[in-house]
Amino acid sequence: MAFVDHMNYANAAGNVYCCLRNKVVSLDDAQLKTYCQGCKMFRGAEPGKSVQCYWNDSRDVSDPHIVYEPQLEFKSMQKRKLRISPPADAAESETA
Repeated sequence: MAFVDHMNYANAAGNVYCCLRNKVVSLDDAQLKTYCQGCKMFRGAEPGKSVQCYWNDSRDVSDPHIVYEPQLEFKSMQKRKLRISPPADAAESETA
């Protein structure tokens, strides 16, 4: 995982993906004041147009990661990669 600068541009409806809330939200004054201003990932905004966030992204994305489709970003964030290792005793029983 690496820290990545996320540039989230508002779509035609004025929505962006919010990592803090893990949902698509309206990029309005209420969002900026209630959530963005207190968020440690927040790096600035152009109200109604875009918001910039910086966080540790487990996906393989470019830096900066530019988002124009908040719903696609939401769906992408719901996918998780898990590394599952067998228990240590399972490996021993295979060799016995």
